[in-house]
Amino acid sequence: MPFRSLESDNFKKIMQDHILNTIEYLFNEHQEFGVACEIKYVKFNPELPHDIQNALPEITLFMLANYSFESASIDDQFLSFEAGFGHQNIGAVVHIPLLSIKQLFVGEYPVLINITSPKREKKQEKIKEIDSMSALLNNPENAKLLKKKKS
Repeated sequence: MPFRSLESDNFKKIMQDHILNTIEYLFNEHQEFGVACEIKYVKFNPELPHDIQNALPEITLFMLANYSFESASIDDQFLSFEAGFGHQNIGAVVHIPLLSIKQLFVGEYPVLINITSPKREKKQEKIKEIDSMSALLNNPENAKLLKKKKS
């Protein structure tokens, strides 16, 4: 299977469902676990101070244990939990898109590996809105025709 097909929407959906089902299973078993994820997709509420957020590695490991595990929830798109950061233990709710999760660990054992990433948002170009007459007049050939018709 070529690598490109592993980036297809179909495969991403399979992986997202697999991640969701695995985490739900761990929750149902009351099993604490670790989550290694791509930090660039993670959102914090409230936002972390820049010095703390910039210190987080590209792939960050969060351990869902104790209060972080108890506060955790999951839906079709995100794993969320509360955690403390930095020396001052600054509290924030962490929202991790499921497809940004690279690995799940129970103890020292990886129980899930994901090679996909969330969809990258394409920048939408602004479409210049113009009325139909302006669109016709933008073409010099059309402008000539209109001048002839007026005569």
